[in-house]
Amino acid sequence: MAQFDQLLTWVTFVPLCTGVALVLLTGIARALGGDLQSQVWRGIGLGSALFTFLVSLLLWFSFQPDSPDAFQFVEYVPWIPQLGIHYFAGVDGISLLLILLTTFIMPVVLVSSWNDVQKSRRSYIFFMLFLETGMIGAFAALNLFQFYLFWEVMLIPMYFIIGVWGGPRRVYAAMKFFLFTLLGSLLMLVAILVVYHLHWQQTGILTLDIVSLPGTNAPSLLQTIIPVGSVPGLPWWQTQFVLFLAFALAFGIKVPMVPLHTWLPDAHVEAPTAGSVILAAVLLKMGGYGFLRFALPLFPVAAAELAPWVMSLALAGVLYGALVAMVQRDVKKLVAYSSVAHLGFVMLGMFALNPEGMEGSVLQMINHGITTGALFLLVGMLYERRHSRQIADFGGLAAPMPVCAAFFCITTMASIGLPLLNGFVGEFLILLGAFERHAGLAAAATFGVVLAAVYMLWMFRRVFFGPAASPENRALPDLNWRERGVLLAMVIPMFWIGVYPRPLQDRIEPPVAALVERVQNSAQAVSGPAAPGASQPADAAARVAREEAR
Repeated sequence: MAQFDQLLTWVTFVPLCTGVALVLLTGIARALGGDLQSQVWRGIGLGSALFTFLVSLLLWFSFQPDSPDAFQFVEYVPWIPQLGIHYFAGVDGISLLLILLTTFIMPVVLVSSWNDVQKSRRSYIFFMLFLETGMIGAFAALNLFQFYLFWEVMLIPMYFIIGVWGGPRRVYAAMKFFLFTLLGSLLMLVAILVVYHLHWQQTGILTLDIVSLPGTNAPSLLQTIIPVGSVPGLPWWQTQFVLFLAFALAFGIKVPMVPLHTWLPDAHVEAPTAGSVILAAVLLKMGGYGFLRFALPLFPVAAAELAPWVMSLALAGVLYGALVAMVQRDVKKLVAYSSVAHLGFVMLGMFALNPEGMEGSVLQMINHGITTGALFLLVGMLYERRHSRQIADFGGLAAPMPVCAAFFCITTMASIGLPLLNGFVGEFLILLGAFERHAGLAAAATFGVVLAAVYMLWMFRRVFFGPAASPENRALPDLNWRERGVLLAMVIPMFWIGVYPRPLQDRIEPPVAALVERVQNSAQAVSGPAAPGASQPADAAARVAREEAR
């Protein structure tokens, strides 16, 4: 793949470079007495997003699922080598799908919001392109410092997207989103520094690379197991547990897991439609991806022993999100709480720690991004026409808006997991894996599937087939061709994944199998014949660390 050596860097930085170039061109134009109109910004911004998506398709078609390399399209440039900080990027099947989801959603969002944003259109385009670079960079990072940098960078544009173009309580929602995420990020930074120090103690090498550069034998973070009792002052705690919890808090806020979810409904309700779509489709996947890429492989023993607790919190999210969604009067807030329930399913499958559950978890992240993103688009289209999100204000919309009703029906069925649509595949694999791990929790989670059908179908019936709450509902215009094109782009992958998910599974299976094997082998090596959850002496973990390092 020598011809694609720089492909990942192009996909990552083209959006940001386009935004910076537009800013410079605007400044030059003003200095010369002219101006770069907002229409030009919109056109170039959309062109950049489409170009990024088309280039990212080369990643998909050039990716080799059966390759022995754990990561492909690897790029490595020394940055601060004396501190072990490098620009180190690459993709496996998991990050590949999430990058494609990001590059697919961004042009869809820009087209959908073509006429929505009336103030500061240039700033809006710049922040959207800035955000795209941050999201792709985080998914591609193979160096912990690099990941943390992109993780923090994403906060800035999303803060402004909510705070400038959001609803009446946009400043409150933006600040709450920023503070919640920043708190978790700071704890993760402390944990990264501890991992950095402990790895240096064990190997004598300063590095933050999670994997070794192909062709070298330098030990990476994943080649060691953090030993027990390495944190001074906490001899009774396993160090892995402390560090895993720090990472888990940062990622759990981003998922978001109950009880760390309270920022999400406010952010979704107050964000503009484009912000809600990006938040649901991509940003919430950062938490799940962080668990898969960093928390689980770096701290496999802690992950294995704490899995029942995480699965219990995930089940709480499934049931709590569904029950709260059932009583919502605001259709946008209902969709927001449905995300809490769906991402509870994602975490349930992930911490089943078996191939079926973890594969279903990754698939469901992709599925949720498509279906919930489409739901927020549809809610935004209804709001543009009715200027209300209250379910009671709608009713009888199927007659004046039959095309909108058809798209809403398909998306609703995908969201509740109807067979032949994408939601079914992920939920089935998650429940299969969860039953293998903990049948009781899995059985309770199936009740969440029933509740999802209840609140989604109840909402759909009231909005489109209930009695018309107002005479103006009978005169609402149906979707225009731009809106139909946007929704058609979202519906096609719903059917494709639902009918034929094999291409996605072929790319997910190898990294999932490797991760499951690492977690299970590490937990068995440390626990030995002891029961799961039993505390082990420090020398046992140190012995495992030495064996892994060889």
